[in-house]
Amino acid sequence: MKICNLSFGKIVVLNKNLAEVIVDEGILFDEVMVDEYHDFLLTNLSVPFSLLINKKHSYSYTFGAQKKIVHLDEIKSMAVVVHTSGGVMSTETLINVNGNVFRNIKLFQERDQALAWLEEDLSS
Repeated sequence: MKICNLSFGKIVVLNKNLAEVIVDEGILFDEVMVDEYHDFLLTNLSVPFSLLINKKHSYSYTFGAQKKIVHLDEIKSMAVVVHTSGGVMSTETLINVNGNVFRNIKLFQERDQALAWLEEDLSS
């Protein structure tokens, strides 16, 4: 396991094709951060890879970042762990803004369930 601190938070590389993303409290995620995020994923993970987005903190996106963040063909699946109703709403908004371009995404309330789903999906 490798923990990397980036300008917006940290990414924990759990294995060669699975990482957990934790964005810091109060971040306004912009397009420059999306580029940093995508560059990190492409450099440090094997394709195809899956992501566990752990929404421990409250943060937001610029509209440009919302449109760009899920547009990475190398992502096989994403599990989003949400802890609040606001987290659910913001994640659903992000999915809808992108016109459901990325379909292999699922919301969870428990991290362990999210990891199990991702690991099963990666093995299929």
